[in-house]
Amino acid sequence: MGKQEQSEPLNQQPAEQPHDEDVGDKGLEKSMTLFNGVSIIVGCIIGSGIFISPTGIQAQAGSVGLSLIVWVLSGIFAAIGAYCYAELGTLIRKSGGDYAYIMEAFGPFLAFLRLWIESIVVRPCTATIVALTFAIYMLKPFYPDCDPPPLSTELIAALLLVLLTAVNCISVKWANKVQDIFFVAKVAALILIIFTGLWNLVSGKPQARDSFENIFENTAKDFQTASLAFYSGLFAYQGWNYLNFIVEELQNPKRNLPLSIAISCSLCTIIYTLTNVALYTSISPDEMLASPAVAVLFAEKNYGWFAFCMPIFVACSTIGSANGVILTSSRLFYCGAREGQMPNVLTMVNKQTKTPIPAVILTGLLSLFYLLLSNNIYSLINYIQVSYWIAIGGAILALFYFRKTMPDAPRAVKAPIIFPIIFFIGCVLLVLVPVLGNPKDTAIGILIMLSGVPVYLLFIAWKGKPKFIDSLTDSVTVFTQKLFMVVDANKED
Repeated sequence: MGKQEQSEPLNQQPAEQPHDEDVGDKGLEKSMTLFNGVSIIVGCIIGSGIFISPTGIQAQAGSVGLSLIVWVLSGIFAAIGAYCYAELGTLIRKSGGDYAYIMEAFGPFLAFLRLWIESIVVRPCTATIVALTFAIYMLKPFYPDCDPPPLSTELIAALLLVLLTAVNCISVKWANKVQDIFFVAKVAALILIIFTGLWNLVSGKPQARDSFENIFENTAKDFQTASLAFYSGLFAYQGWNYLNFIVEELQNPKRNLPLSIAISCSLCTIIYTLTNVALYTSISPDEMLASPAVAVLFAEKNYGWFAFCMPIFVACSTIGSANGVILTSSRLFYCGAREGQMPNVLTMVNKQTKTPIPAVILTGLLSLFYLLLSNNIYSLINYIQVSYWIAIGGAILALFYFRKTMPDAPRAVKAPIIFPIIFFIGCVLLVLVPVLGNPKDTAIGILIMLSGVPVYLLFIAWKGKPKFIDSLTDSVTVFTQKLFMVVDANKED
């Protein structure tokens, strides 16, 4: 897929790791500050999950006490994973996240499978679901007691995806400004909920007293049922590793990457836990199970006529999340193309905007495609969870591999060995639990992951392809270059 030669693993050449000022391609601008890094991670983590997961966690945990424990432990687990990724990100200072790490450690085949499932299915589906959540909450104030008109939700979701795709094509700085603005808006919305909950506790509101009086009442007795609560919790924390996908655009990554991860994971864990404490001051566990839109119910109970603000706040939250997915996903295509595992045109950037326009547009088009299949998206996301945690576990195995083969390579962050061990065991359990609980969906998820095998064999491993395939690829590349005014970033003058 493209005429580049496969990159050779770099694990035998630790001395050639580039200095921070040399990191990155000539075409990608190092424009992201520490605040940008924090806002990207928090923007990706705090999306629709905090407004959806409380109901799922409560349903599986059974009690208020265990629900809050799940929120804290999920945040700690994500923080441990992010800490391990900080070591990988400062050792292998290439964009692409775990795709780049698996490529360096285990070669192109396993890396391509990771690239395939993440870039073709997981990220576009995630952006689509977040966009649909935005549309649903935006329409809620106008249709409080009935369903919105047919196709209105899909149309608004499509408009959001097109708008964010355009912003990410026009300017990295504009994309960062969108991320920063809605990062502040979504944190402000959650802080409003938190302070309302604190007021309810201080003022002795009856529901606050009832929720925390018997905090572990009705706790799930079945371990397998209780453990499923972590899937909803970890879903809400997804995005903790997204900054590693664009590390080459981060200023001073040796300092700013680990700082961004530490600040954002701590911030999200505290905000999520306090938000759920606040929700329980106004909503009983039974009410939470009956109302998936818990934030709207909370606003109706506390803000009166001002309750209309909550759907708007949720919409702000989802805009930031969708923008973060598109921003980082397009860079994943870019990195795959640079390694010769995606069409060569996806490595190209616009000389004026310094953005990988073809990769951004492909991400947007895939998201719009999955919007047409929105009735099946949630099942599809369930199918790919197993492959997702297999890939994350593969990145941690890469960390162990680099510890052995590159022991003296400079690392700005070096996690104590107990942390990657704990996280890897967690990844294994997250793969095994659905295998035992739902083998059918697990099998489908693995088949989706393995669907990339014939693609790899046909378009990458097969070196003796007919000439007309290369000619067709060249024609498409030239046409795209002319259409979007893009050039090869690595050959730019």
